[in-house]
Amino acid sequence: MRSPPRTRKKVFVTTRLPEEALNLLKSKFEVEVWPEETPPPRSLLIEKVKEIDGLCCLLTDKIDEEVIEAAGENLKVISQVAVGYDNIDVEAATRKGIYVTNTPGVLTDTTADFAFALLMATARRIPEADRYVRGGKWKIPWGLMMFLGQDVWGKTIGIIGLGRIGSAVARRAKGMNMRVLYYDIRRNEKLERELGAEYVDLETLLRKSDFVTIHVPLLPSTYHLINEERLRLMKPNAVLINTSRGPVVDEKALYKALKEGWIWAAGLDVWTEEPTDPKNPLLKLDNVVATPHIASASIETRTKMALLAVENIIAALEGRVPPNLVNKEVLEKRGG
Repeated sequence: MRSPPRTRKKVFVTTRLPEEALNLLKSKFEVEVWPEETPPPRSLLIEKVKEIDGLCCLLTDKIDEEVIEAAGENLKVISQVAVGYDNIDVEAATRKGIYVTNTPGVLTDTTADFAFALLMATARRIPEADRYVRGGKWKIPWGLMMFLGQDVWGKTIGIIGLGRIGSAVARRAKGMNMRVLYYDIRRNEKLERELGAEYVDLETLLRKSDFVTIHVPLLPSTYHLINEERLRLMKPNAVLINTSRGPVVDEKALYKALKEGWIWAAGLDVWTEEPTDPKNPLLKLDNVVATPHIASASIETRTKMALLAVENIIAALEGRVPPNLVNKEVLEKRGG
């Protein structure tokens, strides 16, 4: 006997969402939320995509060809709560006529704030000093040579990737009277005029910058973009900041650079494997500031991201083109 037609479309959410976003989604659809902090098991994900109309996911969920091929005819949209989507096989989704969406724009300033906060905390050794005080090691009122760091004001910053976030970092750097160098596959002449930013090749940027901050997507061309050869180009007093994607930096080469003093310090919010192994040798170094992929983690921004992801789902399941469509090629396949 055939099952009766569904009255409400189904959406599976792989993580807890802010209440405002979740309530909006529930007002429209039948919603199931994975309750654990860890991602849902792969086997469960494969089962869920067979019966749902929409999937709301995170970078931690691997939505590869196998998962997409398992999807039933009802699956119309994969909505990522992030700007990046390297965890999703977009080509496989396009072949099946499935929308893939993301949440750009809303996290630009929050991420730029964090990148600059990480830069300053690393430069001035703030986490190291915090551990020193909490560990009961502070024995003298003031020491001339205690926790000497690097000045930020008036120094040279090199920005690798001058998209939305890189541009926002450049504006913050200008407020600190910094010389702004940048490297990107495209020149941003508007920002050059506005901020006096200087376009240079990557090698020049690495040689001349006191601070190097990375803001590129993870692509085959950016995998291990910062490797041993390029780390050796940097100044011995240089600080490397990465809030983009972990694999953009070769962690083994970075450890060697920090251990042997090719560069002065690194602030890392992203890692090759996430969560990174507590035994990762980088975590043993005092000149590494480590955070757990939280660059966009403000209450306001994470709520905006979730709402944007929900709006993408609603549009797709109501027969409209989602506002933040990644794979526009799918419109031809769907006759849109």
